[in-house]
Amino acid sequence: MTAIVLATVNARYVHAAVGLRYLKANMGKLFDDTEILEFVLGVRPIDMVEAMLKREPRIVGLGVYIWNIEEMTKVVALLKRVAPEVIVVLGGPEVSYETDQQEIIANADCVITGWGDVSFAKLCSDLLADKAPQEKIIAGEQPPLEQIKLPYTLYTDEDVAKRFIYVEASRGCPFKCEFCLSALDKTAWPFDVDEVLRQLDGLYQRGARHFRFVDRTFNLKIATSIKILEFFLERLDEKLFVHFEVIPDHLPDALKVVIQKFPPERLQFEIGIQTWNPEVQTLVSRRQDNDKSATNIAWLRRESNAHLHVDLIVGLPGEDIDSFGHGFDRLVALNPHDIQVGILKRLRGTPIDRHTHAFQMRYNPAPPYNILATDRIDFATMQRLSRFARYWELAANSGRFASAVPILLGHSPFNRFLRFSDWLFAKTGKTHEMALERLYDLLFECMTLEFDEPRDVVTAVLYADYQASGARGKLSFMPEMTRKNSGARRKQSPQVESVVSR
Repeated sequence: MTAIVLATVNARYVHAAVGLRYLKANMGKLFDDTEILEFVLGVRPIDMVEAMLKREPRIVGLGVYIWNIEEMTKVVALLKRVAPEVIVVLGGPEVSYETDQQEIIANADCVITGWGDVSFAKLCSDLLADKAPQEKIIAGEQPPLEQIKLPYTLYTDEDVAKRFIYVEASRGCPFKCEFCLSALDKTAWPFDVDEVLRQLDGLYQRGARHFRFVDRTFNLKIATSIKILEFFLERLDEKLFVHFEVIPDHLPDALKVVIQKFPPERLQFEIGIQTWNPEVQTLVSRRQDNDKSATNIAWLRRESNAHLHVDLIVGLPGEDIDSFGHGFDRLVALNPHDIQVGILKRLRGTPIDRHTHAFQMRYNPAPPYNILATDRIDFATMQRLSRFARYWELAANSGRFASAVPILLGHSPFNRFLRFSDWLFAKTGKTHEMALERLYDLLFECMTLEFDEPRDVVTAVLYADYQASGARGKLSFMPEMTRKNSGARRKQSPQVESVVSR
């Protein structure tokens, strides 16, 4: 029998739930009576409930997020139907706001909003002592960070070997970008960096090599950033990989010097540009020096080995398709490794909701609450842009078409890729479940017939990309390539040679 079960549903197996580990680490006397169960999207809710009830718990605590709210709603309904005596406690960002509007909250026994690190343990102590809380909705207590026990020893050997290790050196964010839940924070609060690094060293000694910092503003305090980077520089090996989210317009020389010391494939920066439009930035309370941000991205791409993953958002209030397109082209010109085209979501509790009426913001009522239309972008166009984002993942961010994508984009990246996206959807009617060989064939067809690119150039670059991918299937244009490469090596035109060598 386990008195308390902590459970959640992760988007993928490699995403270990650091939030549940924080809760268990701070259970105090109830530590040994608490067990963590993690599931993955695709597991049936009834099977999750069966696994929980096998532990014969008195309390089940569930972590609820935008990606698992539908599954968690079913789990709670099932739990209360088959085991009504089990006390269900909810926590997480998806149930911390608009608590009077949600079915999952209506069915649960208690909800802790906001921080749960110490509040969950206190609630469980009371519940196990048959002391019912005065209110169903409990505001989580935010203690000083030094009172929160770090959870990193709770990563198992399997976690260390097979999953991302999520860590943090700070919580909160001083910025007020209205589309983000961190807009509700008053500031950023740092953990004791020496204690964080001591625990990370313990993980490293156990074999952990994939560290993902969840701090919103890793480079807010440069001295701390440098100390953390130097910690990993001292432990560099062929497997180490470290991910940080950085502020794009804050990259002083002292930090650049340390960044340059990292070899390729060891350091990744997630950089949120979101929009280049100053008027839109003002509307959503985003402070960003665009010129400095562009200069820093260009420097990182040119002078460092860091992998750059840069974010843009479709559907912000005040931004039309032309504004987004110009921003996309500006970012493409900076040549980051990945451009994440995200569709605006109305996260519960975020201040972005204040623009709903003025800008006719229409959101999907179901998760993930994505924007469907605004006064600047109608529903049909938003659907096109959503497909644009999906196909960009398949063609550009996948890395499978490194030589072909520059030709596909030409001199007008946004307009060309939107045209490709429209053509691809008209041709296939699909955005998912597209075989790799089929996608190569479709790219060949679009580039040669729709964009009128030279067949020999397109054939060469797609064939080179396909070989580099390691795939060994059959492409529709392969016989043509085979003829060209048969016998003595054919002398390529300078145009083909230059494209393939990029």
